[in-house]
Amino acid sequence: MRRPGLRAKVTGGFAVGALLVSAAIAVGSYQLTQRFLLAEREDAAVRTAMVDVGIVQAAVDGDDPGVLQVLRSLDTGGNRRVLIRRDGHFYSRTVDAGLTTSIPASLVALAEHGRGGVQRTRISGRTALVVGVPAGATITLYEIDFMQELDRSLKILALILALLATATTGAGALLGWYAARRVLRPLATVADAAREIAAGDFSARLDPDTEPELARLTASFNQMVEQLARRVERDRRFAADVSHELRSPLQTIAAAASVLHNRRTSLDERTATAVGLLTDEVGRFQALVTDLLELARGDQPPEVAPVDVAALARQVCRARGLAADLVTVEAGADPQWRVDRRRFTQVLANLLDNAHAHGGGAVALRIGHQRGTRVLEVDDAGPGVCPADRDVIFGRFVRGASAGARGGSDGTGLGLALVAQHVTAHGGRVSVGERPGGGARFRIELPQERR
Repeated sequence: MRRPGLRAKVTGGFAVGALLVSAAIAVGSYQLTQRFLLAEREDAAVRTAMVDVGIVQAAVDGDDPGVLQVLRSLDTGGNRRVLIRRDGHFYSRTVDAGLTTSIPASLVALAEHGRGGVQRTRISGRTALVVGVPAGATITLYEIDFMQELDRSLKILALILALLATATTGAGALLGWYAARRVLRPLATVADAAREIAAGDFSARLDPDTEPELARLTASFNQMVEQLARRVERDRRFAADVSHELRSPLQTIAAAASVLHNRRTSLDERTATAVGLLTDEVGRFQALVTDLLELARGDQPPEVAPVDVAALARQVCRARGLAADLVTVEAGADPQWRVDRRRFTQVLANLLDNAHAHGGGAVALRIGHQRGTRVLEVDDAGPGVCPADRDVIFGRFVRGASAGARGGSDGTGLGLALVAQHVTAHGGRVSVGERPGGGARFRIELPQERR
């Protein structure tokens, strides 16, 4: 499972923080508003009940008009119901729909002792406020105030607060994304510079004036690049100088070995065998020195230009005695690539030579494209490359465990390293896998547009 990146973590942190803060504010606001509205409603219900108690007491103190007549004289409105308990019996102005049984027993007991009270309960699934007030020695007034409009208002308030919390969380995520982008922008600049350096451009530097807060990092990075550039240049010069100095005596040795080789028929068998070995090793030594010189020059940026890679590949095949129809171009693929012609010629030559030396010869060379990437594949008929060697086979002087199985060991060990170096200089990558049906498949991927 892929772990989230730093930008995702910062964005998520802002979002979670905004969610927690907005949720706390929403819950606190809801609770305060609920308490305030309930307290206001309770005070209003108590005041209304006291007024009605006064009316009931006035009726009781005068001529007794009857309980029902007293109830009818009270203005209950649409949300209130009034009950009178007299001598242990409840009276209502309408048919009792279970109201008497819904009055809390604790409130009835409190009123029986001559004390009023207020209590919230639920009647037929609706929230109600029940007020009980003694109106005389044997009379108690109960008012039931249904609060469905208050419940509806609280639900709307909760919905609004939830929407606000969601919007705040989204705003926090956007703010986190923006902040992460701003904070990570210098790191992106460092990554871009590091990518350019990895591609061989040691002129890449960071501007210390862009982000003053990262001045120390910028200075350290630039100093590291300068030291790396000096070391690479020193190593390159050393390899180039050594290789160049070796060429002169090597050419002399090669000329002398060539003379001996041409006269080997006049030599005895042992001497002729020794001359043959000497000639082969001198040739291998010359190839090694040539590859070392090429590696020493490989750190320079490539000189790209439009090249017909298909025509170039056919030319390289003919130079090695291979059929030109070995090269195929997939339908819709453009063979015109922007590459360094000299380097790409060596890439093709080294892959074909590797297939000949270790893979039983090349059987196909395809040029295609895939999702904005230019692709070149070389298939051979050998035993393939074991998975353990696929990550290291492009290293310098590396011969994997499968080298012996793939053929002889007369190569310099630098051919595939040069392929990897040239491909990397073009901003691409090279890999090796299995060919369907057996053998190895070397695959080069280059960006479709190189500017």
